[in-house]
Amino acid sequence: MMGRLASDQGKFFYDFSLEDHVPGDHLLRRIAGVLDLGWLHAELSPFYSHTGRPSVDPELMIRMLLVGYCFGIRSERRLCDEVHLNLAYRWFCRLGLEDRVPDHSTFSLNRHGRFREARVLRSVFEEVVRRCMGAGLVGGEGFAIDASVMEADASRYKGVPGTDEIDWSEPRYDTRAAREYLDALDPEPNPARKTPKVISISDPCSAWTAKANKRVQFGYGLNYLIDNKHAVIVDAEATPARTYDEVVATKTMIDRTNKRFGLKPRRLAADTAYGTGKSLAWLMEQGIEPHIPVWDRSKRKDGTFSRADFTYYPERDVYLCPNGKTLKTTGKVLSDNTLRYLASTHDCGVCPMKARCCPNMSFRRIPRDVNEYARDYARSLAATEPFETSRRERKKVEMLFAHLKRHMGFERLRLRGFSGANDEFLLAATVQNLRRLAKLAAIPPPPIPKAV
Repeated sequence: MMGRLASDQGKFFYDFSLEDHVPGDHLLRRIAGVLDLGWLHAELSPFYSHTGRPSVDPELMIRMLLVGYCFGIRSERRLCDEVHLNLAYRWFCRLGLEDRVPDHSTFSLNRHGRFREARVLRSVFEEVVRRCMGAGLVGGEGFAIDASVMEADASRYKGVPGTDEIDWSEPRYDTRAAREYLDALDPEPNPARKTPKVISISDPCSAWTAKANKRVQFGYGLNYLIDNKHAVIVDAEATPARTYDEVVATKTMIDRTNKRFGLKPRRLAADTAYGTGKSLAWLMEQGIEPHIPVWDRSKRKDGTFSRADFTYYPERDVYLCPNGKTLKTTGKVLSDNTLRYLASTHDCGVCPMKARCCPNMSFRRIPRDVNEYARDYARSLAATEPFETSRRERKKVEMLFAHLKRHMGFERLRLRGFSGANDEFLLAATVQNLRRLAKLAAIPPPPIPKAV
């Protein structure tokens, strides 16, 4: 016969346990098994007063933030509502049925205050990386690096030309993001850097970009440095969405990883944007093999001789053209970090190959990077099997970006300024590492073969 619900919601007492209602295979249960935040209170204690009313537990806030980034809950207002209603979220945050969820304003207050002063989000990220290392998920041999554009919390319709004078002292411009931008300005700017085409008033630290075939927008570069063994993220850094800044971040992240974890790779995989002479030379100085395609635009498409058709003789520091004539340099390094090797006007004027060499010039010029030795070394590695292996493994970092945007719903930043972008990127990287650790740590190691 037809059954009817006979329970009464007016009962005063219930025999209920959150532990019994969270499935054993739930993602948060697996993450809870590998996450340890017991050290957090001791690290943050100097930033709390020893008197007064007890604050919201900082571990509770960190756990709630991890839940939000894990399940794509971008709004902190909505996060508080979801934790209030969802039993699994309550269980992970160690809240009972009757415990109150913190107000959403508590997160912004602590983020801009003690959390940022104590660099607690980076500490959480680094602790998770150490746990990945302890579980054997980090090989330390080969790393890969890449960057992905994340849209800033700034309207692309409200920028001002970079050449315009902006009076940042006006009250309407006195924002946290603007102050951070002004503090980061270099008093002696690099003359080789171009003035930004457009600057956002809302978030001036972001960059006006159209990278990755996207619409023109203000954005930040999410830089990941990963270990190739199991795609564990060993460092994350926010930069403006400009290739120059993303390449510069390579040095920052490799140095920091070596300092914090004692990890220094033997080889580094990256795409062509990282294949500049300066970057490759620095990697060689660090004893790291650059498994990186060389950034080379010397090949001509009009049928005339390219630089590869000229032969360089290092002992004489000259080039010989296809007709055997010499190109010499004055030794002056130009603003693009290159030397110019010039042929003689007399030699080129009577040369029978002039039409195929420099038909529109009176003599031929050949640029050579001052770090061309590093570029040549990187070219010599391109045909090796380890290079091909690194090229395939480099796709793992691109998969992390795809997972972050598609499955975790992270396509636009909510916070402004470098500090805000770094906070969001570190939380996202922490969650991705926790998911991988929870998945792989539960897999038993392969059996050791018996000795014959």
